[in-house]
Formats: sequence, structure tokens, C-alpha cells
Amino acid sequence: MARVTVESLRKEYDTGSVVAVDGLDLEIEDGEFVTVVGPSGCGKTTTLRMLSGLEQSTSGRIRIGEEDVTDVHAKNRDIAMVFQNYALYPHKTVFENMEFGLRMSTDLSETERERRVVETAEMMGIEDLLEDKPDELSGGQKQRVALGRAIVREPDLFLFDEPLSNLDAKLRTSMRAEIQRLQRELGITAVYVTHDQHEAMTMGDRIVILDGGELQQQGKPTEVYENPVNEFVGGFIGSPSMNFVDVAVESDGDRLRLAGPDGGFEFDLSAAYVGRHEDALDSSRYTLGIRPENVSITDKGAANSITATIDVVEPVGSDNFLHLDLSDEFIARVDSDVDFDPGDRVTLTFDEADVHLFDSETGRNVLTRDRDSPTVTP
Repeated sequence: MARVTVESLRKEYDTGSVVAVDGLDLEIEDGEFVTVVGPSGCGKTTTLRMLSGLEQSTSGRIRIGEEDVTDVHAKNRDIAMVFQNYALYPHKTVFENMEFGLRMSTDLSETERERRVVETAEMMGIEDLLEDKPDELSGGQKQRVALGRAIVREPDLFLFDEPLSNLDAKLRTSMRAEIQRLQRELGITAVYVTHDQHEAMTMGDRIVILDGGELQQQGKPTEVYENPVNEFVGGFIGSPSMNFVDVAVESDGDRLRLAGPDGGFEFDLSAAYVGRHEDALDSSRYTLGIRPENVSITDKGAANSITATIDVVEPVGSDNFLHLDLSDEFIARVDSDVDFDPGDRVTLTFDEADVHLFDSETGRNVLTRDRDSPTVTP
């Protein structure tokens, strides 16, 4: 087990014309499970490869435990990595695949290597497969072998590079739980890279969000979800995505009115709300953000309500997603027993406490300074 420290990490390609990771700072506690998430090209896999030593950083420092490993070769770092494509030797048995790393990188005796492999195989539930070869295994079994190969090393640091992407949905769910259970039992520090925000939210003690090679926000999943530091994070984290509407702020006595560009969206912020946030509200134009589950159906003519037309009704089991004509993509998440059809007119409302306001130019959430959250990055 080990604490991981990343300081001002940067990776350039093509003599600096492409910056994959730009000034990344991270502190990962001993035994912590951190998920790194972001869209394609955000720098998450490049970061993982620099942690492993498979990529040399352009600048910055990496420490694992008490050792500066920035210039240490991958084979000399006490890490184990699990890949998306399993990376099993097709001509070797499961036992030989799991034992190979121990044989090549340790001075353990043959008896000790065998003991470790058998114990790990039993932990993974693959003890009956030790004499099989990879082409005799299912996708889930191959992933268990790949995990077992990493566990048998007893490393200071686990690195996972989208390890569940090749599995079907049901198997991904069970393997997510399996990886979490194993990490807790073993207490090994883990960094898990994924493009799936649901995976990132459900697995990590802490979530790290990257975009364009830069750190956007980090913190506990619920804190990041409830208090996104900018419009990108608000839109990327959550499914369905946060709704966004461009609004102008108009003074109406002690209240502030948020008005959409076509007059079809108006919502008043109370005097008490304005009083709490008046220092942050220093512009006349914002992007309002509200999550689909915070939008509710109310009675026609109710105070501070908005009328909209349903474009699409999307049943998803316990919920219905109502796609509305308020913006390019505005969704209300309602119970499945709330029955509507496309073309119906509905009246909506939401609590002003659930409103996010993002600066129209920078995308910054102007209300984060007034929310109790340690997750916001400078």
C-alpha cells in the first residue's frame, strides 16, 4: 500500500503541439480508490500510463510512497495494471499467466509462487480454470484472470485502464462489485480510469474529472454531483445530463427573474435567495442548470411555474424521461406512473435551491463559493 503524489504533471506530443495532460496535481491517500473520468482525449489514460511508467512525463513529478518514481522504469515500479483487452498470453495456461509476473520480477521460490497463485485463484473463483488456456475462457473469466494476475503481485498500487469495457452490461455490474470488494479487502491504493461516469460515480471513494488534459474537479462523487464547479462537470456527471437554459437576469423588485431567450422560460428567485447570493450574481446573463430529477410536474397556473410541450416520452423502467421543448435538450425525470403522451402540455417547477447558475463566458458555477463543498479546484 502507498500514498501517491502527482505534482504539475505534463505530457506533450509532437514537440509540444499536442498537450495531453497539463499541470495535473493529485494526492491519493494510502488505500484510497480513486476513479478518473472524462471524455475521449481528456488525458485520463495518458495519466495512468505515466503513473505506470509506460509513458515518460514531459515535466512534473510522481511519488509512490516515499519514492520519487518519475524517472523509474515501469518494471521497477511496485504497481500492477489491469487493461481493457486483458493482455493474456494465449499460449500459456491460466496458472502460467498469473505466475509469470512473479517469476520474472521476484525471487520467490517456485513453491511460494504456486501458493500465491492458488490462493489468489481461489479468491477470484477461478481455481478450476488454472490448467485452461485463454481461448477456452469467457470474457468474464478472462477478466478475472487479469485481475488475479495483478493481485498475486501484492503491489503498492493498482492501476485499472477501462477494464470492464469489453463485458456485457450484467457482467460489468457484477465485476464492478467484485473489484470494489477485492480492493477493500486488500486495502491497496487503486486508480481506476473509465469513460463511464456511472462507473466512476459508483466505484470511487473520490472522483477526478478531466477535460482537455486539465483537472476540472475532484471530490466525493455525491459532492461533485451536487456542486459542479463548472458547466462541463454539471453536464458530464449525471444521467440524464443536467438541463441547461440560457437566461437573462432581470430585476423585479426584491426578486430576480431568470428569463429564457424566447420568453418561454421564466423563473423567479426569491428575495431570501438573492440575499444569500447577491455577491455572486454580478452579471446579467447566465446559463441556468437544473437536474432532470429536480424538475417536477405541478398544477396548471401554479406560482413560479413553466409551461412546456412534451416532444418525446422515454420509459426507462421505474422512471419516465419527458423530453421538453424548453431548450435543445431539456428532460424531466418523473415516476413511471406519471402518464403523458408526446404533444401534451405540462406545467413544471423546481426548487430554487437546486438551481445552478453558470457564467455564460467562462462556464464557471458562480454559486459554488456559497455552497459548502471542498471539491472545487482553483
